[in-house]
Amino acid sequence: MEYSCLESLGSSLGLTRIFHAQPMALKKRICPLETSHQKQIAIWLFICCFMVAGMVVIGGLTRLTGSGLSMVTWAPILGWLPPMSQDEWLIVFQHYQQSPEFMHVNSSMDVEGFKGIFWLEFIHRLFGRTIGLIFLLPFLYFIARKLISSSLKPKLIFMFILGGLQGGMGWYMVKSGLSDDPRVSQYRLTAHLGLAILIYGYMMWVALGLYYGRQKEESAKSFPGLAAASTMLTAIILLTLLSGGFVAGLDAGLIYNTFPLMDGNWIPDGYLDMQPHYLNFFENIATVQFNHRLLAVVTMLLVLLFGRYALGQELEKRIKTIIRLMLGMVVLQVILGITTLIYVVPTPLASMHQAGALLLFTLSLLITHRLINLRQG
Repeated sequence: MEYSCLESLGSSLGLTRIFHAQPMALKKRICPLETSHQKQIAIWLFICCFMVAGMVVIGGLTRLTGSGLSMVTWAPILGWLPPMSQDEWLIVFQHYQQSPEFMHVNSSMDVEGFKGIFWLEFIHRLFGRTIGLIFLLPFLYFIARKLISSSLKPKLIFMFILGGLQGGMGWYMVKSGLSDDPRVSQYRLTAHLGLAILIYGYMMWVALGLYYGRQKEESAKSFPGLAAASTMLTAIILLTLLSGGFVAGLDAGLIYNTFPLMDGNWIPDGYLDMQPHYLNFFENIATVQFNHRLLAVVTMLLVLLFGRYALGQELEKRIKTIIRLMLGMVVLQVILGITTLIYVVPTPLASMHQAGALLLFTLSLLITHRLINLRQG
């Protein structure tokens, strides 16, 4: 597809050999349409990325406000409208009254109080469906106009499949809280978060490739070692982010609300009390919180070391600007985490902490993409 418009013209005029003899820069000047279409698709994917990021933040708010188990049924196709009358509200509330959360936690709640927790979960689900439409409709348009290359099409289909799986994963997570213990599984919550980050990161990576084009960016030098370090750093940031999912799932931020010590100790009592030992890393509140703290500090130190070294290299100005933003963001993120812990997880701070983690991951991903696509000119 890359030069199909010019090749078609050249073939019709018997100039195929002349076309293939042209330098790459001339080909791009003669046939700029594909670059334009690629940027259109990239912008569409960036919009979807922004919406997925918003979805992650809304999901965190839903969790923080205790709204996640307010809707005890799932209607992925027909569930676009909220209750429209008082009778409909009473029916939905009656469904909620049969849930373990109502019986064990919110038994004194009336229908007006129920509306307060219902709306955020409804918005969360509605926003997810909206993302699906914002992805699907332009995708069908680009397909109909034959603007999507054969190599890009399976990537976009894979994104759509992941989005559908994410909706199912969300309901699978909610179902874990509709049992006798009205708490969602920390495993399912972290899987739901992780799949959202996977969708976001994959979509962002593909969009960046389309926006900047297929050709690697010319540079005075290439930096394969720096690109590898940036890739590892991105993976560590992701690991720290996912460890936060276990903290949220276990409500581990509600205890040990001091820093840097935990109940007067560097390593909390009972750190490895569970048997078998590996369960401590996923089910022991003290272990989960300590590990998240440790990962956060290690991540910050690695980012600062990476930034100090990278800024001393002959990198482009815009890459250095992103690195400086990442340096500032990692310090702010640690401050947000400590403050959230000390003040026992207030919703605004906790939500900003989660959004900050996603922003830090985004900056690291962007740096990695740029470094990988540098080549010596």
